[in-house]
Amino acid sequence: MIIKHIVESTDNGKVVKYILKNRMEISERLIKKLKYQSKIHLNQKPVFVNAIVTEGDVIEVDIEYNEEVEDLLPQDIPIDIIYEDDCLIAINKVSDIVVHPTCLHLDGTLANAVAYHMTKKGIIKKIRPVIRLDRNTSGIIIFAKNSFTQEFLIRQMNNNTFLKEYIGIVNGKVKSTKGTINLPIERKDGSIMLRQVSPSGDKSVTHFETLEILKQFSFLKFRLETGRTHQIRVHCQAIGHPLLGDTLYPYLPVSQPLNIRNLIEEDKVIYEIGNDISTNPSTITQCTNYSQLTDIIERQALHSYRVEFIHPITKKTIQLIAPIPKDINYALEILRK
Repeated sequence: MIIKHIVESTDNGKVVKYILKNRMEISERLIKKLKYQSKIHLNQKPVFVNAIVTEGDVIEVDIEYNEEVEDLLPQDIPIDIIYEDDCLIAINKVSDIVVHPTCLHLDGTLANAVAYHMTKKGIIKKIRPVIRLDRNTSGIIIFAKNSFTQEFLIRQMNNNTFLKEYIGIVNGKVKSTKGTINLPIERKDGSIMLRQVSPSGDKSVTHFETLEILKQFSFLKFRLETGRTHQIRVHCQAIGHPLLGDTLYPYLPVSQPLNIRNLIEEDKVIYEIGNDISTNPSTITQCTNYSQLTDIIERQALHSYRVEFIHPITKKTIQLIAPIPKDINYALEILRK
């Protein structure tokens, strides 16, 4: 895939590398790989990255380069493709499937399914997940088809310009119509998987909006400002409203309350690390005998519903929506009765 840039007068006298980094948004790491394989051209001729450019010069870069393809078994696993082009593929992931092989799941993953899909098209490429979801979280997953696309999308995430929205059902009646959970998260001591809120953790911010109150439950929309492992699940647990069906992050024992506080600003609540536990009554009045695994749903009721981002090549805004899955819709129907 070739991407092109025409040098403007403001960049007269600049070197090719400057244009690649600042105008074409190619990373230093990728530039090194491309130049060693003669993938960078100036006016249709191979060029060194320290060459000087003038107005009207045309820089062309072939962003596909030779690389080792991981030993990933293509497997014929059904996938629901909601968008695909030469740069990326977006899938509506079902629950109970792992995104990428791990030491515990060597195959049968979404990446194996994508490898099969691409192999059928005669495409042999490295599989690059851009968005990852927990095994039992459903919704939008994106795989990049080249390194340039992966870096471009991840940079948007780091700049908080890549919109990620989720919907979920939580335990309890959330009193605020909207709010922000600003609680740092870290790995729990002694566990590879579990995360917890801690003052020493990484910055983690989740915005939420209450869509509907359902008896003793609430239907929420979440927007991620950061993307920590299990972020929504940990944050919901921390504020006393764990996700319905979440056996990994159920109600916290009353004997282990979190030192957080909530601040009311107009119609919005903000949860953050604080010094006065009494300002957050939800951590004191949590129910301790409620079973998170119910006959309503057999996983955490969380779904990656919508994403919005700038396309790496066309620079147009792409919006993708994954419809709410049957099991969450069923849970909503039951709770509305």
